[in-house]
Amino acid sequence: MQIRSRPRSLIRIATLQAWGPRATSLFFAVAALILFTMSFASPNNMRSLRTTAADIFAPVLAVVNYPIEQAASYVRAVTGIAELQRENTRLMQENARLREWYHAALQLKSDNESLQKLLKVQIEPQHTFITARIIADSDTAFVRSVLVMAGSDQGVDAAQAVLGGEGLLGRIVETGKRSSHVLLVTDMNARVPVFVGAGNMRAMLAGNNTDRPELIHLPPQAQVKAGDRVVTSGHGGLYPHGLPVGEVAAASDGALNVRLYADIDRTTYVRIVKRTDDPNLRIAPVAAPEAD
Repeated sequence: MQIRSRPRSLIRIATLQAWGPRATSLFFAVAALILFTMSFASPNNMRSLRTTAADIFAPVLAVVNYPIEQAASYVRAVTGIAELQRENTRLMQENARLREWYHAALQLKSDNESLQKLLKVQIEPQHTFITARIIADSDTAFVRSVLVMAGSDQGVDAAQAVLGGEGLLGRIVETGKRSSHVLLVTDMNARVPVFVGAGNMRAMLAGNNTDRPELIHLPPQAQVKAGDRVVTSGHGGLYPHGLPVGEVAAASDGALNVRLYADIDRTTYVRIVKRTDDPNLRIAPVAAPEAD
């Protein structure tokens, strides 16, 4: 049996592959040792050599370093944009909160002004009142009414007078447990007994579904002029006496209209006047039948 020998060329190639990495490492190690020895033997010459090498390789290093610097600059820019976006988001959220607080402050200011206006209307001391907020209105061509946030749970009853910031607005016509309907004096079904002028002439204020109700049932030859004050007379017991209503304003057709003190469009809170029992109106006790 014959054993074939490997070709010499393959042996050389295998030898070079085995010694290639080692030879490279050995070369750099010997070069480093030579340079190290020369730096001790002749420092000045090595300094000059290092300077020359630095001058030669500086442009190469600059070219190689340029993409790295650009990448680093891009990363810094992206990081800065992200920081700006986060800061912008934070400022927008803070601005939204400040806007909410601003609108809340405006609402509180409006509510405060509305409540202060209610204090201008003085009612008789025997009457008490309930303060309520208007939550809806039914201002149409046929109905003039509003819904207030107070009902029987708060002591509201039907037929109680309702005041705005400057004067009479209407009366309660329907009550629920927590809300009530107010029929405005401008409604065509509203009738309010009033006194007109300094002479306290009796008349009836009749709603006509406009902002200026009409004075009717005045005495014959009544001397009424524009600017005369109109207040409730209290006749019939539906409205308390002396509540301010408005001033007489002459209309173009000769009718006498009333410019109301209370402006429903600018009213947020109202006062519901609680009626007191008249001590002169008492039900007589029923006598017990006599025994036979």
